[in-house]
Amino acid sequence: MSDLPESLFANPILHALDTRHRHLAIRAGGACRYPPDVAPFAAVTDASESTLRELSSLLTGGESVWIAGENYPRVPELVFETTLPCLQMVLEDADSLPSADAGIERLTDGDARDMVALTELAFPGFFRSRTCEMGAYYGVRRAGELIAMGGERLLLDGYSEISGLCTHSAHRGKGLAAGLIGQLARSHRSEGVVSWLHVGSENRHAIELYLRLGFRRVREVAMQRVSRF
Repeated sequence: MSDLPESLFANPILHALDTRHRHLAIRAGGACRYPPDVAPFAAVTDASESTLRELSSLLTGGESVWIAGENYPRVPELVFETTLPCLQMVLEDADSLPSADAGIERLTDGDARDMVALTELAFPGFFRSRTCEMGAYYGVRRAGELIAMGGERLLLDGYSEISGLCTHSAHRGKGLAAGLIGQLARSHRSEGVVSWLHVGSENRHAIELYLRLGFRRVREVAMQRVSRF
């Protein structure tokens, strides 16, 4: 499989908001973002001061979002707070993935509160009340409690990102994450799209899991958290 195309993956947030997530985009000139109750992600078409000021106009005071890339000019309206190095990984072959757990169910908007509560245990602030509108989400319940989940985030032409993978600490080590990845990857293959994902470069445990499941490292990208004064 060839590497992920630079035209899509150098700035995947922008591509998603320009294409498959166009209906979710909030825009100002060369800047765009997801609604704050969907995802804390934004993008700019170029690294100019004027475009960054357009991005600041989309934020409320004190609000922060994540943008892809580095070497942005500094403007008085924005603070660059944190840089998170991430790996982009692509799934080579879904055939080697484990069979989907019979207990996996499709999640809906009605499950949003449970989904937010579960993800707050693992990566607080990233999953919002409407994040589930970005794509398909699946979960596993035990005694009515949502204990594991995963779904789709950035949807690009020909590529769907797997994200939101989370397992309650009391149920880890049971293969639930692998089963959810298998469910999503097989769904992607049936749709004719390729599964890919982002993972923090320092998250060795997750990277090892993805490598065992057949994902391949493609490139490292920087995600930067910026906030408006």
